[in-house]
Amino acid sequence: MALKIRLSRAGSKKRPVYRVVVADSRSPRDGRFIEKVGLYNPLLQKDNKDRIQLNLESIKEWISKGAKPTDKVARFLGEAGVIPMPAQGNNPKKAQPKKKAQERLAAAEEAKNQPTPEAPAAETSAEEAPAAETSAEEAPAEETPAEETPAEEAPAAEAKTDEAPAAEAKTDEAPAEETPAEEAPAEEEKKD
Repeated sequence: MALKIRLSRAGSKKRPVYRVVVADSRSPRDGRFIEKVGLYNPLLQKDNKDRIQLNLESIKEWISKGAKPTDKVARFLGEAGVIPMPAQGNNPKKAQPKKKAQERLAAAEEAKNQPTPEAPAAETSAEEAPAAETSAEEAPAEETPAEETPAEEAPAAEAKTDEAPAAEAKTDEAPAEETPAEEAPAEEEKKD
């Protein structure tokens, strides 16, 4: 039979009073006990002498017989000088975010640190514009397809210098496609 010195709730609804009892560890919290050895009233102020009332001689006798106090009762007994003061529980990990919250924070940090996808495309198109020697009129028309193609052409142009004229040839083809579109408005002006 394992003996515990623990609190047993008494009192009315929303007005708790706890008895300090010696009981078998298998019995219910508010159930059968062996001996009542004190009283604890949490509603009284901390400096009130009636807040904790302990029968110290009886408690010492039960501890010598092998009864073990619970954490709360051990704190009371430590303050009374019956047993050495138990270590305060300090759990710094308790206040840290849990696993899912840490994942969300990590994802948010990655999103902040990564540049926007438009910025690298703008840098590559700005670098290739002088190399391809495109005119100012053609640059706005080519922006949408140019965002995709420079990223693919840039590694090939840097890796092999022989293909640089081929890259210029590809850019020369693009204005050829636009020339009929440019001629069409000119023809309409002539008809008017």
